[in-house]
Amino acid sequence: MGHAELTLREESTTRRISLDEYWMPFTPNRDFKSDPKIVVRAEGMHYWTDRGEAIIDAASGLFCCAAGHGRREISEAVGAQLARLDFIAPFLRGHGGQFEFARRLAEITPGDLNRIFFVSSGSESVDTAMKIALAYHQARGQAGRTMFVSRERAYHGVNFGGVALSGLVNNRRRFGPGLPGIVHMRHTHLPENRFTRGEVTHGVELAEDLQRAVALFGAENIAACFVEPIAGSTGCLVPPRGYLRRLREICDQHGILLVFDEVITGFGRTGQAFAAQSFDVTPDLLTMAKALTNGAVPMGAVAVSERIHDTVLAAAADGAIEFFHGHTYSGHPAACAAGLATLDIYRDEALFDRARALAPYFLDAMFALADIPVVADIRGYGLLAGIDVHGDGVAGRRGHLLQKRLFENGLHLKTTGDAAIVAPPLIAEKAHVDDIADILRRTLSAL
Repeated sequence: MGHAELTLREESTTRRISLDEYWMPFTPNRDFKSDPKIVVRAEGMHYWTDRGEAIIDAASGLFCCAAGHGRREISEAVGAQLARLDFIAPFLRGHGGQFEFARRLAEITPGDLNRIFFVSSGSESVDTAMKIALAYHQARGQAGRTMFVSRERAYHGVNFGGVALSGLVNNRRRFGPGLPGIVHMRHTHLPENRFTRGEVTHGVELAEDLQRAVALFGAENIAACFVEPIAGSTGCLVPPRGYLRRLREICDQHGILLVFDEVITGFGRTGQAFAAQSFDVTPDLLTMAKALTNGAVPMGAVAVSERIHDTVLAAAADGAIEFFHGHTYSGHPAACAAGLATLDIYRDEALFDRARALAPYFLDAMFALADIPVVADIRGYGLLAGIDVHGDGVAGRRGHLLQKRLFENGLHLKTTGDAAIVAPPLIAEKAHVDDIADILRRTLSAL
């Protein structure tokens, strides 16, 4: 394959680095190494490349940096924590940060989701939620509930549980049959919903796919239904009005747990702490990650209904481990310090309120791009939007080209297939939205 090198310029230093050894995730490595896109620092709404070019961040990194980049409150809290306590085993030992961070999270989670299980990523949070669902049903004498219901076009991480739940073919096709007992409902991305702002008007009846699964497999065999309130990674699919509420009703009717994957939508993206609150539907379990620590330290979590937590604990013998699950880095001291500092910023700067106030202006700017010929659809809710471009005959090729051209023109965002996903940090102001929209218009018009 040859050898790839880059002359990396970082502030006042220049050095040669090899690009050969690092295998990049979710990246066409040969394409990247032929034309590297390297950043060396970040602050506020911007990255800077190794060439000194400013890049506006229209993706909050990867939906992580909701409070913007370079927050000294977070880096200083992490540094102080590492100097004081760098690590303690999370099994049979604890530190104050774990309990304080869980308490603070419980103040903003919906309903009675007041028990927090820490992990290290969104993928881990999904698999952990699957295990909690199984443990809960076993604890209440319904061990036959081992099946899960998900959706087409869903993304629930890359561990084997999340891959089995996934409704994106490229996340599944090379990794074998996956876990058994997974059923997929149809997605809600209908042609008649094109260019609809906010909750779409068609497709609420697709929630009945859950009822069809009950009729086909028996409610007594289904543990949980997993959904993203807004399907994020596939391109911002906002649910039909009443869809999530109908899923809640079917789950309640049949004793099925409802799990919201809020790894992308959590922490102000929809104008509330969680999308569950924006749509006024409370799940039984809620997964989170990304903006949990503003992306500063890898971390994820599952918020669990007190009812579920207490049932699992009560079923175990005195002195026994109630839930045989965990990770080496569960509730890591540095991650908890980052998370506590992040929650302080969200509170002190009222970022969820700011996001809700900016959302109409942001959505106006995104939907104004509908006149560009290459644009096939636009969707959006809060500070999250998806822009589809017409394909060129090879799925995803034009979308990949779009994100490269956008970066060259000074804008960073994520594309999935031929969909661009726009999710600026919550600190964005109208001028930033104008800059994002301007670069999008120029780049899309020239695509």
